[in-house]
Amino acid sequence: MSRPLTIAVAGNPNAGKSTLINALAGSRLHVGNWPGVTVEKKEAQFDFAGRSIRLVDLPGTYSLSPYTQEEIIARDYLVHEKPDLILNVVDATNLERNLYLTMQLLELDIPTVLALNIFDEAEAKGYRIDVKGIETMLGVVAVPTAATKNRGLQELLAAVIATADAAADRRPKALSYGTDLDQAAGWVTEALHQHYPELAKRYPQRWLACKLMEGDTELGKEINLDTTTLLAEPLHHLRRAHGEDIEALLAEARYALATGLTFEVLRKPEAPRREITEKIDRVVLHRLFGIPIFLFAMWLVFKLTFDLSSPFGDWLDGMIAGPFRRWIEVGMGAIGAPDWTVSLALDGVVAGVGFVLVFVPVIFAMMFFITFLEGSGYMARAAFVMDRAMHTIGLHGKSFIPMLLGFGCNVPGIYATRTLENPRDKALTALLLPLMSCGARLPVYVLFAGIFFTHSGTVIWSLYILGIALAIVMGLIFKRTLFRGEAPMFIMELPPYRMPALQSLLIHTWEKGKHFLIKAGTYILAVSVFVWFLLNLPWGVESKRDSYLGQTGAVMAPLFAPLGFGTWEASASLLTGVIAKEIVVGTMGEIYAPQADAEDTGPTPTLGEDAREMVVSLGGAFQAAGHNVVSTFGVSSLAAEDEDGATPLKGAVRSAFTPLTAYAFMVFVLLYMPCVVVAIAMRQEFGSWKWFGVAFAYQSLLAWTVALLVYQGGRLFGLGG
Repeated sequence: MSRPLTIAVAGNPNAGKSTLINALAGSRLHVGNWPGVTVEKKEAQFDFAGRSIRLVDLPGTYSLSPYTQEEIIARDYLVHEKPDLILNVVDATNLERNLYLTMQLLELDIPTVLALNIFDEAEAKGYRIDVKGIETMLGVVAVPTAATKNRGLQELLAAVIATADAAADRRPKALSYGTDLDQAAGWVTEALHQHYPELAKRYPQRWLACKLMEGDTELGKEINLDTTTLLAEPLHHLRRAHGEDIEALLAEARYALATGLTFEVLRKPEAPRREITEKIDRVVLHRLFGIPIFLFAMWLVFKLTFDLSSPFGDWLDGMIAGPFRRWIEVGMGAIGAPDWTVSLALDGVVAGVGFVLVFVPVIFAMMFFITFLEGSGYMARAAFVMDRAMHTIGLHGKSFIPMLLGFGCNVPGIYATRTLENPRDKALTALLLPLMSCGARLPVYVLFAGIFFTHSGTVIWSLYILGIALAIVMGLIFKRTLFRGEAPMFIMELPPYRMPALQSLLIHTWEKGKHFLIKAGTYILAVSVFVWFLLNLPWGVESKRDSYLGQTGAVMAPLFAPLGFGTWEASASLLTGVIAKEIVVGTMGEIYAPQADAEDTGPTPTLGEDAREMVVSLGGAFQAAGHNVVSTFGVSSLAAEDEDGATPLKGAVRSAFTPLTAYAFMVFVLLYMPCVVVAIAMRQEFGSWKWFGVAFAYQSLLAWTVALLVYQGGRLFGLGG
């Protein structure tokens, strides 16, 4: 009885499955990918009542039919891995639709427990659910839960352990799909036992019979068996009585059971109240006001992001620029490190990686608010609202979902295109998706907007809107050239509005934001070191302009001169940004890193003296954070400010750019070619470099053209040069 238990958690999207798992597992949740695919895999290991429990979160699906990657993953795990128990999370406010998946799960003959989740909302609507009736009719244990309020979780885990331990006595009931289907399934099962006993042992009998009768193509490939003779008699009888489409016949039988069960166990109030969701939707889904409301919501996200994250960013900036940099300098001086290694550590690693890390607060703040909108149910409305606009470019609202993911990072957005059934839709969506401003571009925006513009949040918001607008323009062009044809109809479930649980918000924010930290600690670090060498080779160069990177930037500079930023520093930064857009600011940090005074031959301060200086600096950093609450990031070059209060990077950027050229530079960063990781994702998803080649060509041309229009148009209207 002390054996560890493996529990597969299955359920519809929007049934509260993730919230329930987060409530049960908390920070013990581990995220990876399912083998061979990029679909996210979540697992958690924890102890309850002296038992080790392993939760495996299956992708949210409406059925186990093999039409999407998520459905195939979920059913393959259940069929082949044979977990100890299935925890089926059911939305108690939408019982009938959720029970359709339940009927398919019960076919697997695996011990099952139902979590009637969101039960508090069902009660608030006046619903009365006969939980005992569900248990009697299905032969499973059902437990009311409200994951956002931690209600029913202890009872649920107790039921899971009891059911798993009494597996032999707690099998689900064999539900009847009607005389004809039951009889046909019995004939198939009997024939399998007689002619293919090994096959009958490998798969659940009821499930296997139903799938063979449906003509399941994925299963057919897997078992590699000609079942024509095996199925001839039962299918002949069914087709004579009910028509050719056996798959539809089985689907109708499952829906009929779900509908009948719901009718028996659910009682709704005779005069249902007008729900808050319906009231809000009348406004946010309005034909005229829907898109302006969406744009305002995004503006508010950016406004809150920068207002709330600024003090944390300023404090981190001060810490890295002062005490942390000084600590490394003192430590390396104490061990007698050579000058070139000190420069590598300070001007390479700290000025490169450290400068990027200054933007951690803004990245996490953005991810928090985006996650809040997703959990509240508004993001699904955004896709619905944008459906009309998406149709104008030959797509539908479902394509907007990968684009929304692209605001966080373009890579998961590219992978999310696999939810689109049409290859045409996948390719077109992937081509437009890199125009969505990902989190990697934020450090560039924050640096330049913070220096040149008072209302930096609004300026950055305008860049996001520009990306969306240009995606529509390019979509229109592609629709009339590479992707002719009409967009399919868009059907999407709109979940009710909910207040996301704080624990769930924090966990999902961490999962999204930690990728930024991983990048900073891996290839951004590697590139920062590489850039340092390029800025210092050949050895003995008197200025960074004469280095390999400086010479390369100087060669490229004339290309950007018509755009207003034809300097070697800007060109070199854009070149390294091809790896990842965050590296643009990291490279600038290294280029403008303070150089040691060659004539300063004074003694190195002692550790005691520096310790006192560090304490003073640390106190100053905390004090600075206190009175910078309302300011936008005071982005520094990781060096002390000069007498005028300007850091070397601020001074250099102010002298090299104007507000107009700064905006043109940000526009170029928004639009120029996808980063290397996005390129790899497109190669993996489409099996060739074809579509990345198209994206590289059109985005490079688009970036140069639009930045040219911004700069030259601004000069024409007297906005500066």
